[in-house]
Amino acid sequence: MASGTAMIMVNQNSGENAIIVAPGANNHLNEQNIDEITDQITATTTVLCQLEVPLNAVDYLLTQAKRKKALTILNPAPYQEISLELLKKVDIITPNETETLGLTGIELVDKQSIERAAFSLLQMVNKAVIITLGDKGVYFISHEQKGKFMPTSKVKAVDTTAAGDVFNGYFAAALQDNELETAIELGMKSATLSVTRKGAQPSIPFRNEID
Repeated sequence: MASGTAMIMVNQNSGENAIIVAPGANNHLNEQNIDEITDQITATTTVLCQLEVPLNAVDYLLTQAKRKKALTILNPAPYQEISLELLKKVDIITPNETETLGLTGIELVDKQSIERAAFSLLQMVNKAVIITLGDKGVYFISHEQKGKFMPTSKVKAVDTTAAGDVFNGYFAAALQDNELETAIELGMKSATLSVTRKGAQPSIPFRNEID
């Protein structure tokens, strides 16, 4: 079976994108596939999930990860309805504005609505909420820290494709050796640099470029 394929259209003026996905093999990830790799999950592992595979597979992976006391991160993209039971297995959730609306029913129109939505989400997960706000940076809140807006650098966006993926990947990797806010900052720097380049994989910066 063919791998998943995405057709991406980019607005030449704004750099914003629209994506059409043919999931292919992605749509057939199952519990047996996950069982083949769960021996690699330990209490020091960070498990990052998204929703381009079946929701029952995501739920099963989160269950196995929590059983082994791993740190779990969910990037709820592309958005689909998620049960509270699944969210209880998530330590950190990283929705964008559209996904936050879907999860909470709160439209993000100002600082107050962002804060309300983040607080609502915080009641559903174990550790923290990071709402990604595009060129406005992120809003971060945890059960141990008060909410705060973290701005990002202003750049001319050429192509926003994969910016969320870049943020989540760098953020999750950085958590191995850094505090939460430092990892967020590294994620934002990497995503900001990625939108100045065309493409998805080709836009991902190397660590030395971030430094």
